[in-house]
Amino acid sequence: MHYQAHAKVNIFLKIVGMRGAYHELLSRFVRVPRLFDTLWFEPKKSAVAFELVGDFTCKLEENTLYKAYEALCKQGFSQEVGAVMDTYALHVTKVIPEGSGLGGGSSDSATFLKMLNDTAHLKLTCKELMEIGSCVGADVAFFASEASSANVSGIGEVVETYQEDTLDIEVFTPEMACHTGKVYQTYREYFLQTMDKHQAQQMLLLPSIKLLEQFSKEELNDLLAPARKLYPELSLYAKEGWFFSGSGSSFFRIKEEI
Repeated sequence: MHYQAHAKVNIFLKIVGMRGAYHELLSRFVRVPRLFDTLWFEPKKSAVAFELVGDFTCKLEENTLYKAYEALCKQGFSQEVGAVMDTYALHVTKVIPEGSGLGGGSSDSATFLKMLNDTAHLKLTCKELMEIGSCVGADVAFFASEASSANVSGIGEVVETYQEDTLDIEVFTPEMACHTGKVYQTYREYFLQTMDKHQAQQMLLLPSIKLLEQFSKEELNDLLAPARKLYPELSLYAKEGWFFSGSGSSFFRIKEEI
């Protein structure tokens, strides 16, 4: 069985506070129906304890897929998920670009949690998978929630489904990657005084279409300004009618409702 790990865009992303070294946010996450990675299991062909087949640039121990596996082990399921990974290799076809603000790594992790839940018959609920996912990465809880649109708050662990029509989202990703940590650091150093909690609270109430009609890309995403400061070439791609997702580098627009 093949599983689809969909990308997301941030219709808006507002920083509203700090929690230690983390930034608290209010954001609208929306899944992208036609952009996804594909994950599946195949019988192992090696004796490697955790066999991962795909185009990855980081070490296995740093990969969020491996961290998802570790998170389940820490929850007391090491025997069950270990038996799965002793038998199968995890294959991943990557389509969502890295450093694009589309949540590819987080989506892959949430999808892998579901795969292990199904294959190892763990019988974990969606809520339980979300809680485990929040230990893996900031956006994993949203993808584990299975919501197509949601208001996300805290450091990404609070997910509230937002009921609205499915949107046909077109994504453009430049031939460049943005470093999420550096973008947030630049925001903290140069743009923290621009924080507007009141505006962020108002945005939570509006449908995504209305948000894109009523606000500019700069107003919708607090990370656009620091990303531009770090990567001036982004201004070449910040065209009218296109909006910035997450910490970048992707831009998106809504084509039409489907």
